[in-house]
Amino acid sequence: MKFFPMFLQMAGRDVVIVGGGDQAAQKARLMLKTEARITVLAPKLGPELAALVAAGRIGHDTAPITPARFRGAALVFIGSGCADHDGAIAAMAHAAGVVVNVVDQPHLCNAITPSIVDRDPLVVAIGTEGAAPVLARQIKTRLEEMLEPRLGDFVALAGGLRAAVAARVPHAARRGFWVWAFAGAPRRLFTRGAGDAARDMLHDAIAAGGAPDGAPAGALTLVGTGPGAPDLLTLRAVQRLQEADMVFFGHAGADDLLELARRDAERVRLAPGAPALQAEVAAARAGANVVRLVAGADPGADSALAPAVAAARAAGLWVEIVPGVGGPQG
Repeated sequence: MKFFPMFLQMAGRDVVIVGGGDQAAQKARLMLKTEARITVLAPKLGPELAALVAAGRIGHDTAPITPARFRGAALVFIGSGCADHDGAIAAMAHAAGVVVNVVDQPHLCNAITPSIVDRDPLVVAIGTEGAAPVLARQIKTRLEEMLEPRLGDFVALAGGLRAAVAARVPHAARRGFWVWAFAGAPRRLFTRGAGDAARDMLHDAIAAGGAPDGAPAGALTLVGTGPGAPDLLTLRAVQRLQEADMVFFGHAGADDLLELARRDAERVRLAPGAPALQAEVAAARAGANVVRLVAGADPGADSALAPAVAAARAAGLWVEIVPGVGGPQG
């Protein structure tokens, strides 16, 4: 391992970016996700950087560049678009003893920028030490599909509860509480838009001194397969398949869609004439995150399933309908 992965505290620290064009703008966009103070060194700025300066989000310095300009900086990014110029500037930055990243010149870097999956405060960084950036982007794409868009908000909610958990939940029960929070009903509810219900569930568990006794109920998601092609599934449908512990299916053509499910998810082929949702509801009640693939665009309109869905909801089970392409969206 030539580069050691580490997360740096950036709040209130200085980041210097050399260059006024697209390469520098890309680094500025990245660093604006942090709480660092950003200064761009360049005689002229492109439209994007000029707009950021006008908005007061970054600083701009046109003075001649010397090694002294880099001293004390937490990070230096160099990307003027001219390789020779960037090499000369990198020598100055290295002389100042700072952490340096030079765009597209890894031999001049003592730090490299990974591919990032941002679910702030959850951040996943993927690096290949410059050997396979395309692979890093492919992995990033898979992780973007796997990690629900609102996961960062749930992580922030959980972080805000840590003090209360430490005060109210006995030490021996804390790990079980957090496993339940992130693998059980609270995260599933939050992910599906029921944030208030998830918060109430967490607060109730803290007040009770730990996670509920026994396995909490899982969730059942009915996914409409639309035209039936894997690349025509909705993003939400793919996310639910990636989250599923069990995937139930019965109609022809569903096999190809299973390639989008988690590798370790259990696949259950339903026999013709099987009772509507009986096995699926039982698995969800036992704590599994269950997906049932339903042919067509609107699982909610399937008259054979509607009574079972209503009964499951009435009994307190979380049931979500994910329409396919061509179905009602909402």
